[in-house]
Amino acid sequence: MSISKFSSTYARLAAAPAALLAPVAAFAQDAATTAAPAAAAAAPAMTVDKGDNTWMLISTVLVLLMTIPGLALFYGGLVRAKNMLSVLMQVFMITAVVMIIWVTYGYSLAFTDGGSLNSFVGGFSKAFLAGVDTTTLSETFTKGVAIPELTFVCFQMTFACITPALIVGAFAERIKFSAVMLFVVLWVTFVYFPMAHMVWFWGGPSSYTSPSGLIFSYGALDFAGGTVVHINAGIAGLIGAIMLGKRTGYKKEIMAPHSMTLTMVGASLLWVGWFGFNAGSNLEANAYASLAMINTFVATAAAAVSWCLVENFTRGKASMLGAASGAVAGLVAVTPAAGFAGPMGSIVLGLIVSPVCYFFVDVVKNKFNYDDSLDVFGVHCIGGILGAIGTGILVNPALGGAGIVDYSTADFAAAIRARRRRSSLS
Repeated sequence: MSISKFSSTYARLAAAPAALLAPVAAFAQDAATTAAPAAAAAAPAMTVDKGDNTWMLISTVLVLLMTIPGLALFYGGLVRAKNMLSVLMQVFMITAVVMIIWVTYGYSLAFTDGGSLNSFVGGFSKAFLAGVDTTTLSETFTKGVAIPELTFVCFQMTFACITPALIVGAFAERIKFSAVMLFVVLWVTFVYFPMAHMVWFWGGPSSYTSPSGLIFSYGALDFAGGTVVHINAGIAGLIGAIMLGKRTGYKKEIMAPHSMTLTMVGASLLWVGWFGFNAGSNLEANAYASLAMINTFVATAAAAVSWCLVENFTRGKASMLGAASGAVAGLVAVTPAAGFAGPMGSIVLGLIVSPVCYFFVDVVKNKFNYDDSLDVFGVHCIGGILGAIGTGILVNPALGGAGIVDYSTADFAAAIRARRRRSSLS
């Protein structure tokens, strides 16, 4: 499929949801404006800890490190030398473009109330960061504890940047820069922002009965983005790879990575930055951030070892590519579980995810003959699915998990279940 046909097809697909979202967004904006005085009057007193804010600022920079230079070098080393600059440019400019979109309307669509009839996407009440300044706060997962809203905006912005950048690995080496930019603008608008809203938006521990995102209201556990980031990006990558078709010379020419040195450096930067990704998603510098940190250590290590063991049995020896791939698979799998599983459960998760991802990368891709250039679907989507399912198991305290965290009262979980039942009956 040509680039122009791909862009035209995607644009037509995007037109329908745009038409549907327009009246909903307008309604949400009106509802938010009407409800603003009442919400302000009911807002509880919040305290801000400088340590929490410092940790979140550091975490934000760490997530940026994951993207540029981490992901850029990881992908750049995996492609052929002639295409490295193209991949670096794509990742770098995706980061820049999404930052502008995020503060223009992305943050508002993801993290504002879309109205009582809309749990799919937010409104435009904070478009252009209206009402967000040095005095506004975002509540953390502890009742009455907050961080500056500008800090939260920046932290979530880095998530919005890295997610579409992950996708380009699926159709690397065969797409024009202009087509990538058009795709990213459309995708974050009609896919990422609504998904972030559905999974992560809620009223906070001081107002947990307020309207929330659709998937959050179902009780989904996604600590740092297994669903929003990895499954989301992996599926988009697979569809993009199939729509664009295979690279010229696919399975006829050698398309080996041109620099495993750069790939190793990129994978290492991803691992370092991922501590901001996972431990930072706790929003506070407390014991749950420490739990997310140790889980990010051990799950990644276990997955790297596991992938190398699989390679040793199937190919006779382990490889640097396998070690890096395993580490990324482990990072992906532990992302939704980071603040819920225990360290031993995270090790088990890491040991399991690599053989599963290896099977999809080595067997399934060849069986169905799709050209996922850098195995975005096989590692990110499959690893994210396994991690999401594993989170629901490993959160059990009987397996060393943290249990369902009490975000406000002893009846928090019961309140969520009751609200979900009320929603299903209405």
